[in-house]
Amino acid sequence: MQSQDVAQRHAAASAGAPGPAVDVEQAEAALVEHYPRLVRLAYLVLPPGPGRGRRVLTAHALVQRALPRGRRPAPVVPAQPTGRDTDPGYALVRLEVVRSALQAGRPLRLTAWPTRAQLPPLVPQVWGLRLFPRSGGADELALDQRLGALSGPARAAYALRGLEQLPDGDVRAILRAAGIEHPEGALAEANGVPAQYPLLDSPEFDPCFLQARPTDLLRRRRHGRAALAAAAALAVCGALVALPGGGWGADGAAAPAYARNPAAQAALDPAQVTKVPAAAWRTAARTDFSVWPARGALTGDTALLRRALAVWARPGATVRVSATPGTQTGGPAGPPQLLYAGLVDSARVVVFYDGLRIARYAEPKDGTAGAALDFARVDGATGLEASALLLGRADGNVRYLTAPWVTGVAERDLMKPASPATDVAVTGGVTGPLASGALQQGACTSWNVLQLTDAQGVGLATDLGELVPARLTAGRPGTTGEDSAAVARDWAPYACSLAAERSAGVRGVNAWAFAEQPLPGGGTGSWVCTRAETWRGDGTLALAQFRTPGSRYGAVTARGADVTACGPRDPHVLAGVLWKSGSGQWYLLAAGGRDTTSIRATGGVTASAPGSLLVARAKQGAQATLKGTLAGGSEISGLR
Repeated sequence: MQSQDVAQRHAAASAGAPGPAVDVEQAEAALVEHYPRLVRLAYLVLPPGPGRGRRVLTAHALVQRALPRGRRPAPVVPAQPTGRDTDPGYALVRLEVVRSALQAGRPLRLTAWPTRAQLPPLVPQVWGLRLFPRSGGADELALDQRLGALSGPARAAYALRGLEQLPDGDVRAILRAAGIEHPEGALAEANGVPAQYPLLDSPEFDPCFLQARPTDLLRRRRHGRAALAAAAALAVCGALVALPGGGWGADGAAAPAYARNPAAQAALDPAQVTKVPAAAWRTAARTDFSVWPARGALTGDTALLRRALAVWARPGATVRVSATPGTQTGGPAGPPQLLYAGLVDSARVVVFYDGLRIARYAEPKDGTAGAALDFARVDGATGLEASALLLGRADGNVRYLTAPWVTGVAERDLMKPASPATDVAVTGGVTGPLASGALQQGACTSWNVLQLTDAQGVGLATDLGELVPARLTAGRPGTTGEDSAAVARDWAPYACSLAAERSAGVRGVNAWAFAEQPLPGGGTGSWVCTRAETWRGDGTLALAQFRTPGSRYGAVTARGADVTACGPRDPHVLAGVLWKSGSGQWYLLAAGGRDTTSIRATGGVTASAPGSLLVARAKQGAQATLKGTLAGGSEISGLR
């Protein structure tokens, strides 16, 4: 009955029968939810000829233009029983992405008008930078070269098979709906490339995970000189307009004032800024940012503080503003607390705290052009969470401002847990430069973290591209420890997975080794769940990782976003992986925490086992659904 139903749906799709009508709001929701996957699909279908940077921008532009202009019937494409493929909005947007990517790959002809997809994208654009995905390994490079030799329809067929995991009947229907008259030929051509579908999920093909490099600097300099004469005349006119209002640039890069009331004026008055005494933390009831003293050589520079406060309240058009997810960027409600004002490398830096947020203002030493304003949410921070703040990044290194109660600062490589930590010089609370794992380029061969010592002990924190480093812990949720040596040892094989947490507003990341599993043929595999908690509460990410004997790194086998699994509220986890033994036999391996009393698998593999471990023979590519039973009788599902 099921096969007959699928055949009928294939026939309907081939005949072009209309599906349910899709509103533009429904299509937009599907596009936003699955944006990274759609951009990856467009990137894979586009030809490699224009270069990786142009290909990245074109992929983003095609997906952003994929929204319908009104209600449209969804394509009737046979869907998998669960997930995004049951969403007609996603099916409609995916079809439009494939169609426009195929059009973009066709050569321009003098006898016909070019389609919109064939023209260079107007947006998005990034001036002065070339953006391209991070390089993968030799396998990814070889696969990209093989895909580049295929025709556009064949690349689309390969991507739909591997990335969307669609059967050939669905792929034919989508290609036919996208305007390909002979999709069978595209499928046959795609068969000439080995089915290395897991490689399609690597950073090599991810246009949302990018590297930046400058464009042609000499050409930009020549163009800048040509524009300088015209800009000079405008600058003189602007000076004449601005001077009567109190002098040029009193507020630096801030926008014009738009409100004048006593509360707003007090918040922008440098004389009203709170400066905590140096010894206040010694008698305070808690150790948080509210008892940090004001430090730095420029705490008395009234003009600098005025500019920083004005830009915070009214950032001008040239100010680069960034904020961690869930952080408000509005001005201070009242006079904030000054934490630091001084020179950091080649910039003047001011750091404020308003009780909920850290605001960092930076400007070049020789002017205010290129000023930056960064925000981070820190409500409820205490102890190690309030022991360090980022002051600046340069040349792959970072400098921190440490809390007054920190008595020692060191640098430790998580991937070398046996190596001792290296002491870091601290002057006036400011550390020397430390290598940052979040800034490293190329292959992940090390992950340096910050080791902080205070009266309570020693803890680790890592830079994840934000103002506040994330706390690192290890152990069962709810009973985690922060002993630096133990944490480094538990994190060693999984440190590189921290790259997935960059710029996500992460408060802390815990690694929990929840199971050890004997393997068929000998040896023992290790199961670890890493969970990132955020400052805002939502946006958590849990990763189940499996490491085989002798492997340096763990492999991510399952991930769950915004789930309670593997956390203090739900200290349970269940995950599985297909594993190939030395004899060539494939197995389904599954494991749960120590309070898991049984595990069963259904779908592509049917098996069950008492206890917290399951081993069952399987076929390559098999997919199974995992269920487990806990000691109290409640059920647990596989992490996803």
